[in-house]
Amino acid sequence: MRRLIFLFCFSLFINFCNAQIKDSVLLHTDSSLRIKNLEPYITLHVDSLLNYNLEINRDTAHYYWFLKNSPVGLKIGKKTGLLTFKADKSYFLSGKLKYDYEYKISLSVQNLDNPEDRVDTSFTLLFFNTEIIVSKLNPTITNKLTVDEGDTVNFKIQCDNGSFPIDEISFVSNYAVKSLTPIRKCDDEFTWVIPFDFIKPGDKDKQKKVYLNFIGSTKSKTRDTAIIELTVRDNINYPQQIEEFLALQAETEKYITELKSSFRIVDKRIKKNKQTRTTFDLSSATTALGGTVFSSMPNKSQQTVGKILPSVGVALVPVKEATAPNSSYEQNSATSIRNSIKRLEYLLSENKLVGERDPDILVKTNRIKDELKQTRIQLIDIPMPEAAPNEKELDDYFNDPKVNKKYKMRRP
Repeated sequence: MRRLIFLFCFSLFINFCNAQIKDSVLLHTDSSLRIKNLEPYITLHVDSLLNYNLEINRDTAHYYWFLKNSPVGLKIGKKTGLLTFKADKSYFLSGKLKYDYEYKISLSVQNLDNPEDRVDTSFTLLFFNTEIIVSKLNPTITNKLTVDEGDTVNFKIQCDNGSFPIDEISFVSNYAVKSLTPIRKCDDEFTWVIPFDFIKPGDKDKQKKVYLNFIGSTKSKTRDTAIIELTVRDNINYPQQIEEFLALQAETEKYITELKSSFRIVDKRIKKNKQTRTTFDLSSATTALGGTVFSSMPNKSQQTVGKILPSVGVALVPVKEATAPNSSYEQNSATSIRNSIKRLEYLLSENKLVGERDPDILVKTNRIKDELKQTRIQLIDIPMPEAAPNEKELDDYFNDPKVNKKYKMRRP
C-alpha cells in the first residue's frame, strides 16, 4: 500500500515538473513581440496580385501596422496586417516602378498601449516581367548632321528604358574623336570641338564622314547602338587668319608711314630746286632787261655795258641747268609715291573685316598682300625714310592743301 502511495505521489510530482517546464518555455518563447510568417524576399510578376496576411504572436486587436519606403501601390492593413499590392503594368510604363530593381521596404508593428512593445524589420520586393521591352538609346540630335571645322558638336545621350534599364554606355568612332566630357551613363553630354586641321590637304572633296557609335548595355548584357553620321567640311581657320590679317594690316600701315616720310623728303627737294631755278631765271631776265636799259643811254660806256649784259643773262642759263637741273625725275617719283599711298589707304579701307567670321577674309588678305608686294617692288629706289618719323606731322604735311594742289590733276 505504501508503495502504491509513493508511486502515485511521485507521478504527480513528475507531471507538475513537466507542466512547469512547459510553462517556462512557452513564457520565454512568447515574451517578446515577433512576426511569425514574414518572408524576407518577395518576387512578383507584372499584373499579378499580392494578398499576404502577416501574423504576430499577440492579439492583433491591440497592435498597429505601418510601412516605410513603400513603392507605389503597396498597402498594409493598419489593424489586420494584410499586405496587398497589384503590380499594374501602367506603373512600369509611366516609370513609377522599375523591373529587376530591389525595393527595400521597412515594416513595423507596434502596441497601441505600450510604445516599447514594437518590432521594426524589413523585406525586399522585386518585380519581373516575362514580356521583354528593349531599352534603347535616344541621342538629342538627328542621325545625320553636316558641320564645319571649328564648330562644336554638343548633344545628350538619353535612354528609353524598357524592362531592363541601360546601366553603361561606351563610345567608339572611326576617327580619333574624344568628347570633352566622359560618356558612361544615360543623360551624359557629348561635346566635340572640331579642330581646323581635321581635313587634310589630300582629302577628297575637302570633307570627311565621321561615325559616332554609342553602345548601351544592360545588366543582362543586352545592347543597343545609336549611330550619328557627321559630315565634316573644310573651313577657314578664322583665329589664325584674323591674326595674319591684323599683322598684315599693321605692316601695311607702317609702310604707308614710311612712304609719307619719303614723299616729304622728295617734295622738299623739288621745292628747293624750284626756288634755285626761279632765282636764276629772275637774275637772267634782270640782266637782259638791264642791258636794254643801258643801251638806250647817251653815254658810250653805258651803251657798252648794255651790249655786255644780255650776254651775261644768256650765260646764266647753262649755269642754272648745271646748278639746279630740271627735276622731272623727282617730280615723277613724288607723284608715284603719293599715288601708292592713296592706293594702299583705299585698299585698307575697302578690305576691312566684317565680323569675326568674314567669309572673304582670305580674298581680302591676298589683295592687300599682293598690292603691298607690288608697291615695294615699284618703289624700291625711293629715298630712305626718316629714322623716327612723327605720324601726325607726316599726315598734316601729306594732306596740306598746298601740297594737294601741287599734285592735283588738272583738267585739259
